[in-house]
Amino acid sequence: MLAQKIHPSVDLHGSPTPRASDAQRPNAVGPYRRLYEALLTPSPTPRARQQAAQWLQRLMDESEDVPSELCEAPEDLHAWARENAQAVAQRYQTYLDGRRAGGERHYFRNRAYALNFLASVAPTKLVDGSWLYGLAQHTSTERLRPLLQTYLEELGDGVAHKNHVTLYRQLMRRHGLQQDLQLDDANYLQGAVQLALGWNAEQFLPEVIGFNLGYEQLPLHLLITAYELNELGIDPYYFTLHVTVDNGDSGHAWQACEAVLQMLEVQQDRDQFWQRVRAGSKLADAGRGTQEVIASFDARTEVVKIFQRKALAGAGMHSDYCRIGGRTVNDWLGPQGDIDAMLDALVDNGWIQLGAPVSQSRFWNLLQGERAEMFGVFTGYELQVIHDWIRGEDSRDGQDHAQPASANQTRRLPSFRALARHRSNANPIGSAEPALDPELHQFKEQLQPLEGEQRRQFLSAALSPATHWTSTGLFATRLFISEGWAA
Repeated sequence: MLAQKIHPSVDLHGSPTPRASDAQRPNAVGPYRRLYEALLTPSPTPRARQQAAQWLQRLMDESEDVPSELCEAPEDLHAWARENAQAVAQRYQTYLDGRRAGGERHYFRNRAYALNFLASVAPTKLVDGSWLYGLAQHTSTERLRPLLQTYLEELGDGVAHKNHVTLYRQLMRRHGLQQDLQLDDANYLQGAVQLALGWNAEQFLPEVIGFNLGYEQLPLHLLITAYELNELGIDPYYFTLHVTVDNGDSGHAWQACEAVLQMLEVQQDRDQFWQRVRAGSKLADAGRGTQEVIASFDARTEVVKIFQRKALAGAGMHSDYCRIGGRTVNDWLGPQGDIDAMLDALVDNGWIQLGAPVSQSRFWNLLQGERAEMFGVFTGYELQVIHDWIRGEDSRDGQDHAQPASANQTRRLPSFRALARHRSNANPIGSAEPALDPELHQFKEQLQPLEGEQRRQFLSAALSPATHWTSTGLFATRLFISEGWAA
């Protein structure tokens, strides 16, 4: 939404800017991730919530001079949102015209770029909607109903195949992205903002409303991302779903405008409330944006990181009969090894043929094929990165490492509408309660004697960002709706 991104430098524990040496250490956990993980629990500690609130305030203080793209007067909100949507549509049409004329993809050079993007934005996507969680504790406030409805829709109304976090988790599993990829700390910043707002709604209600207003406007990058993922054979449903639910006529973008206008009607100081809404809207642009995340990816660097992770488990596991550049594999992977130099040695000694089909690389044939001695060592994501790094510029064709080239040339995913029809005809995932789920069984037992406000609070707790996507959370969401707590 904003042309100028917010990149705060404040440490979350009161110390100066995080040291560069901390960020460079393998497995080092930075301050944004620490806060993110402290808040992504069913019940964060009061200290964690207080630290989050203090950090949010510092973040907004730092961004005070960042210009806001919101309209000057709240009465113009709906017109502003419509103009924004029209401008995005025009820019997207220009993009489509360029692609039809033979232009290259704007975002994803190859599948490795796309999969790395999915991994890099996961900390944000896996807490989708969390900024609104605090409203689930205030169901009696009629003017907040549009936002509560938005939150429940982010949760898929308790149906797994519509729950945004469940969808993203499934997408990651499908492409071997479920492990900890040791992302840069900056990748956790936006998710930490959303969680901090969700757990401090009472203190930051105008900012929550403003954040929602900024975040729910349809951005151009969402449209391009969905188009290019589909083109690369990666299911874009999570992203196309947001294109539809965020529409400005009746969707989340419209609801966001309505929430501001309805709350303004009961404010004693309308201008102060509006200024806080504007401050909250800027938080929607905190951290790395889509294009910045994509631009930060380098295939060779990622291959080095992948080998470094494998070295922790593979050191000492190889026989010494094979030498690369005069050193054994165990030596390369050991404490005195140099993964970057090892890759150079693999290339220099002919194990990897850069710029050629992967079948011509002896190393690749150890990973894939009928007699692949290293089969199962690397995940699907890791194989795709290695595959595209070896192929170089030829990888722009988007070839899937697991698909023969001849099949990939004509392979296309079904359109969004075809995917939607398939899902609507299938049995809804999550509508049937799993038989082997002791957590869900215990939840039902604890819920059974509860009535009135106690029951509502118990259900609301299960709707938290840490649990709403589980079978217990999905069940609680369906009950929360069916019992009229959101009506």
